[in-house]
Amino acid sequence: MTDLAAAVLTQGNRVIVAVVAVVALAALLVARLLVRQVLRADEGTEAMRRIAAAVQEGANAYLARQLRTLAIFAVAVFFLLFLLPADTWSQRAGRSLFFLVGALFSAVTGYVGMRLAVRANVRVAAAAREATPAPGEPPKELPVVAHHAMKIAFRTGGVVGMSTVGLGLLGTSCVVLVYAADAPKVLEGFGLGAALIAMFMRVGGGIFTKAADVGADLVGKIEQGIPEDDPRNAATIADNVGDNVGDCAGMAADLFESYAVTLVAALILGKAAFGDIGLAFPLMVPAIGVVTAVVGIFAVAPRRSDRSGLTAVNRGFFLSALISLALVAVAAFAVLPSSYAALKGVTDPGIPGHGGDPRVLALVAVAIGIVLAALIQQLTGYFTETGRRPVRDICASSLTGPATVVLAGVAIGLESAVYTATLIGLAVYGAFLLGGSSIMLALFAIALAGTGLLTTVGVIVAMDTFGPVADNAQGIAEMSGDVTGAGARVLTDLDAVGNTTKAITKGIAIATAVLAAAALFGSYRDTIATSVAEVGAKADEATLSMDISQPNNLFGMVLGAAVVFLFSGLAINAVSRAAGAVVFEVRRQFRLHPGIMDYSEQPEYGRVVDICTKDALRELATPGLLAVMAPLAVGFALGVGALGAYLAGAIATGALMAVFLANSGGAWDNAKKLVEDGRYGGKGSPAHAATIIGDTVGDPFKDTAGPSINPLLKVMNLVALLIAPAIVRFGYGAGARLWLRVLVAAVAFAVIVVAVGVARRRPVAVGGDTPERNGSSPGAAVAP
Repeated sequence: MTDLAAAVLTQGNRVIVAVVAVVALAALLVARLLVRQVLRADEGTEAMRRIAAAVQEGANAYLARQLRTLAIFAVAVFFLLFLLPADTWSQRAGRSLFFLVGALFSAVTGYVGMRLAVRANVRVAAAAREATPAPGEPPKELPVVAHHAMKIAFRTGGVVGMSTVGLGLLGTSCVVLVYAADAPKVLEGFGLGAALIAMFMRVGGGIFTKAADVGADLVGKIEQGIPEDDPRNAATIADNVGDNVGDCAGMAADLFESYAVTLVAALILGKAAFGDIGLAFPLMVPAIGVVTAVVGIFAVAPRRSDRSGLTAVNRGFFLSALISLALVAVAAFAVLPSSYAALKGVTDPGIPGHGGDPRVLALVAVAIGIVLAALIQQLTGYFTETGRRPVRDICASSLTGPATVVLAGVAIGLESAVYTATLIGLAVYGAFLLGGSSIMLALFAIALAGTGLLTTVGVIVAMDTFGPVADNAQGIAEMSGDVTGAGARVLTDLDAVGNTTKAITKGIAIATAVLAAAALFGSYRDTIATSVAEVGAKADEATLSMDISQPNNLFGMVLGAAVVFLFSGLAINAVSRAAGAVVFEVRRQFRLHPGIMDYSEQPEYGRVVDICTKDALRELATPGLLAVMAPLAVGFALGVGALGAYLAGAIATGALMAVFLANSGGAWDNAKKLVEDGRYGGKGSPAHAATIIGDTVGDPFKDTAGPSINPLLKVMNLVALLIAPAIVRFGYGAGARLWLRVLVAAVAFAVIVVAVGVARRRPVAVGGDTPERNGSSPGAAVAP
């Protein structure tokens, strides 16, 4: 067993970490410069600005209410963390304090993403409008217009990307500078804060956006036969608000916590495996990614020869990845010794005598992460791009009805999940093999692969934010009626590219989740061994083993897989209930205000925004309690071995489920757009109606349940890591307290049962024109 207290933060390494902090501040400065570039663009007509202002107002109101709700939860967890064991009171206080810092940074990242996106969307629409100039204005070339609009959208994403990497690196490097060798323990709190807030923002924002989207589609497009963003639909403003609070704010917070948690795992294992330099080198890799992200963001400049906007995006991504790999090679050979014997602060007898070159291990591990990101990008693009066969197959199935559309999309998601999970598994296994006979080196190699993937996060976040900005721009253009013809076509093409980039980022996000979870799993294993030694327990080896041939461990693994299914079901059900409320409200407005259809009456947009806000915030508690309480129940009831098996089951199932949900939803969405372009029947055709239904099914898949699994995995891993010493202390040795273990497990299980039961008993529709509220018969309430 490695003596983790052996490593120290030397003066030379302290300088490296200080430089990393400066790089983080530089990233925030670049973000500020990009903001100025975006806001210099024209805001379009008065009608466009008025619609954009309504979206901004709704997004700001929702996020402010969500953050107030989450602040109460964060304060409660802050005090609960003091109850968990730590080596010193300094560690305990730092863990709680930086839990709040991680939560704050995660919230700020999400807020920044939303704040700029709601100001950039109207500018993208105005840029596209230049393709259809007013009488007397000279026409502009279509490629030039498309390039300008795309540049604004991607630079908006660049702001969020730079904020994500800047705040992630700044928080982590500050912890290392202040706490030195104790930093890994304190960073557990930082990572938990980031992951918890990200999960809440992702779940809440996902419920909001998809409730509005599904409700708008079912009533507007299917029942009333009006376009997607027609201003006569009362749910259109809420739909556009949802794009920002769900896709922009939620995904930005999600990728920030991926960044933070991966660094937490890398530093915990780096301290054990590489000693002194292990506290600095894992920070150097993502710092290099900050520099190359700037290059990648500015490299996304469309050319006339590009097949589509995605070609320019790919160019920026791959350029950033290649430069990152080259600079990491330079850094590895500059700061790492040529032999494991030369590493300082490592007392594990297996590592100093290990053959090979640590510089090669570090470089190859980082390369595995970068290559994994590139392969997932290509694989996800194949299954979700409009020009590829899988999406065209869905379009072909639309000619026979909605059922075959749903079946084709499910099949594509299931198949793509296998390939993506296999790639991730190969990456984890390949990194593990680099450690040879040393388990600690192998686990650190996995963590380094995660940091390699982090070098692309700046561009990845930009790609993700690009999607909802383009989607919002199209909505504003259609609602205002001021962008038609070629300009509307520009926005449709950008939206299709955005759907693919969003699917790609979800695939890469789950890869970061699995790599971080695998690395944290190794940290969990080491924490158990350390805790057992500290309490002097003579525990049966079988009791501490994670061997799944033992019934309790096998049961734990099954429970881990089951929690992923339960979590996904709860998220999708929450969207279904909230969407039902939106459907009733929009139907009510059409029925009671017939003048809406001839534009003589104005829809009440605010009522739908309020319904989505209330429902999204009300649904936050259950998934959050499930993520925190399930590891407590399993660990204290079945032991540390079963808890480790629980994590393994959740990681394996979560990876498959997340990719399946994301790719099915992305493929359905782009199939709808392909049909709308005039192929396979065009707008208003039976094929169009079939793909709308497929897209409606896919909405909660790809934007609520699927991406929420990423923070779920990391929250559960971090909770397990934090409670492992307590489970050992009260389960083995002189301090064993069976009654306490039973009590904690029973309370955790009871909380889960009550929370799930309350969620399941909620009515399908809780607002708007429900039978219960208007006193009418059920038939009257649900009739269009």
